[in-house]
Amino acid sequence: MSAVVTSGERCVGTVGPFAVDVPWWAEVEQVATRLREVLGVPAYVLRLLAVEGGDGARDGHVTYHVEATGTTASLPAPTLSTALLTADDPLRAHWATAAGLRELFEWARAAVGPLTGPIEQRRTWNLAGLFRLPTADGPVWLKALPPFAADEARAMAAIRAVDPTLVPTVLASAPGRLLLADLPGEDCWHAPVDVLANGVRRFVAAQSVVDAPGLPARSAPAGDVRALLERDLGLTRAEVAAALALLPRWRELADCGLPDTVVHGDFHSGNWRGERGGPPVVLDFADAHLGNPVLDGLRLVDFTAPERRPAVRAVWTAAWRAARPGSDPARALVVAEPLAHLYYAVRYQEFLDGIEESERIYHRDDPASSVRAALACA
Repeated sequence: MSAVVTSGERCVGTVGPFAVDVPWWAEVEQVATRLREVLGVPAYVLRLLAVEGGDGARDGHVTYHVEATGTTASLPAPTLSTALLTADDPLRAHWATAAGLRELFEWARAAVGPLTGPIEQRRTWNLAGLFRLPTADGPVWLKALPPFAADEARAMAAIRAVDPTLVPTVLASAPGRLLLADLPGEDCWHAPVDVLANGVRRFVAAQSVVDAPGLPARSAPAGDVRALLERDLGLTRAEVAAALALLPRWRELADCGLPDTVVHGDFHSGNWRGERGGPPVVLDFADAHLGNPVLDGLRLVDFTAPERRPAVRAVWTAAWRAARPGSDPARALVVAEPLAHLYYAVRYQEFLDGIEESERIYHRDDPASSVRAALACA
């Protein structure tokens, strides 16, 4: 990767190319650490400028815009056009500018008090910025969010009112940002089935009784899908017609008897965290909305290793049968499988419509790919 470095209004120059171990473009902790060593001051990745090669938000040669206020380093002039640094974009994320990042950090410091060291950057891209704040009482996490993200604090407060153990502690929040208490442990990507079952049962129990007015309502997204299919996504006429033919399935899904409730929206186990073998905590409610909870069941199944999927489906189905007697969650999983892909196609297009041009490479092909995934599994 390479970095074009600025300090305030001044373009300092270029660092790189150099290699990092983590292939994902948004995972910039190693990048920020390396640049801090080179530049002698804290350095923060603001945004992605260009990508050569790579695919699926990983690999290739990535060039970032990096802010390093106060650096005195002497660097080679950038070969990339400096117009990319100065060009404004009304869709640029507030944490993707030096002034916006400075204001975000000032807000966080005012909320948590004195820090014991510089703010550390973990991740940044068009959907979120994630930073670790060192305090005398341990780390605090700062998350920045775009306007099209759900109000995470509201969603987590609703879940917390039912089961405080299911969500992290929100220390402070404001539009487009929140501060979270640290959660010890590890992400649950490879958690055993009993941990997954624990998370499913507790989350379904909360969903069955939770109330959260004010979240976006997505109970009947067929109209949104129809509007999406009217756009030029690169689909054939036959593909569009076949996708439209799936829309009556939403009526079938309603007949399965599951309630409209708070849906996480991205309920894979990578968004869970816990100490080894312990009950998981659910993170990242940026896609939360009011809708059919089958979306969460399918998301978890899709991101689970194939040999574990039958057990996870069975646990999710049993949990909803217990929470809503008379419902048919097993049929809901079958009916909704293509509908979930159509929902995500709409959501990916919302991302594209809400982010600046250089960041669209993350999602550019996702709406069409999701529609085709719906057709494949239907």
